[in-house]
Amino acid sequence: MPIVHVYLWEGRDETTIKQIVKNITKVFEDVGIPPQAVDVIIHEIPKSRWGIAGKLASEKFKE
Repeated sequence: MPIVHVYLWEGRDETTIKQIVKNITKVFEDVGIPPQAVDVIIHEIPKSRWGIAGKLASEKFKE
């Protein structure tokens, strides 16, 4: 059973998250794995807890 972990910055709406889960599952279906065997876990991380090149994403990508 595939388990896919997806790490994203927090802030996406429920519709977007559903689409991500659906599309990732479809990739596995396309290679013959039944959808009920696929787990997708979404980890939403605050930009203030994500480091890029020695800086926090919240500093590097100010909103």
